[in-house]
Amino acid sequence: MPALPATTAASTGVVDPAATGSATFLASTAGSVPLADSLAWIAIGAFVAAMVLEWRGAVDPARYLAAGAWVVFGVFWLTMVPHYYLEVKSPIQTLLTIAALPLCAYAGYLLVRGRESLLLLSKAVAFMGLIYLPAETIPFVRTWLIETTASQTHFGMELLGHSPGIEEGSNGYQSRFAFDPDETVTGRTTYIIMSCTGIGSMAIFGGLIASVKAPLKRKIVPFALAIGVIWFLNLVRNVFIGLASPWGWFQQDVLVYVVTEFMGAPADRTSYIVAHNFIAQSLSIVALLGITYLVVRLLPEVFEPLEEVLYILTGTEYDLADALGQEPRSVGGSDTVAAPESTSDTGDTPDPGVTDPDVDPESASGETDDD
Repeated sequence: MPALPATTAASTGVVDPAATGSATFLASTAGSVPLADSLAWIAIGAFVAAMVLEWRGAVDPARYLAAGAWVVFGVFWLTMVPHYYLEVKSPIQTLLTIAALPLCAYAGYLLVRGRESLLLLSKAVAFMGLIYLPAETIPFVRTWLIETTASQTHFGMELLGHSPGIEEGSNGYQSRFAFDPDETVTGRTTYIIMSCTGIGSMAIFGGLIASVKAPLKRKIVPFALAIGVIWFLNLVRNVFIGLASPWGWFQQDVLVYVVTEFMGAPADRTSYIVAHNFIAQSLSIVALLGITYLVVRLLPEVFEPLEEVLYILTGTEYDLADALGQEPRSVGGSDTVAAPESTSDTGDTPDPGVTDPDVDPESASGETDDD
């Protein structure tokens, strides 16, 4: 799932024509539920079921069910390609959604072939979905997230000397920044959508942290840190895009030429596209990597699902803890590493308080095991 960065929808007057046209494929439905939503729920439901089967000791059925869930998950991302390419016009998100299907299918293939360690990553995705989908689909939660984010973003604008007010956007929420089009450079403004709330990135880290075996008290701090940093950076990002679009911060001729000639967007939308699709999304990737580093320093167990991601991408086994010089990970959720049970050549049990002079205890590494 994605998570990766939030988006701010752009609008002219009341509605942005580029943000309202829906791709035909996305209009397909399963009953009254959009196809993409149906696929997402099916995939997450299968991941959760696989997690339960593994917990009950039915590892082989869990592997096969998780493999099917990965394939459905990949198809879900494929259905999002028209949205990111035609509507959002985001090269980064378009490429990620295109790559998702073969990568997810490969994960399913590895599970079928017996790679049980991928069940941990599958469990992480299950928790990500359990965090994100209710927020996406429960109306009052969705409304609260969008309108609260809009209010906080407006407060950030006020700190910088801009107070446009908030009115109802074309999405039906009190989330549109009411800049006067006659007073701004481009005559455009923005409104907050669900992606702007940061819930996707929060779900990613929530899922990763929830999936690993570690004492709850060691999970609380990295979880709170990740959520807090994401919230703050997302707010900064929304303020940046929300001001760049109406005030034309990136209306330079060369940028206008690229946006109009190669992306087919109107000239007055240049500042929004540059701020949102290029600057903010690129920096979001850097920010996510930085947050990941902070989290694994506090909770090294998170290395394990990340190592599975790298294996899917490269086909190579990695020991990230060793590569980063991280301390040993706990075994089975314990805070300590068990002392060896074997005896020495003389038959004496090694003294747990004595350190082997040939081993640097801070450089040794142990191993353990979520959008």
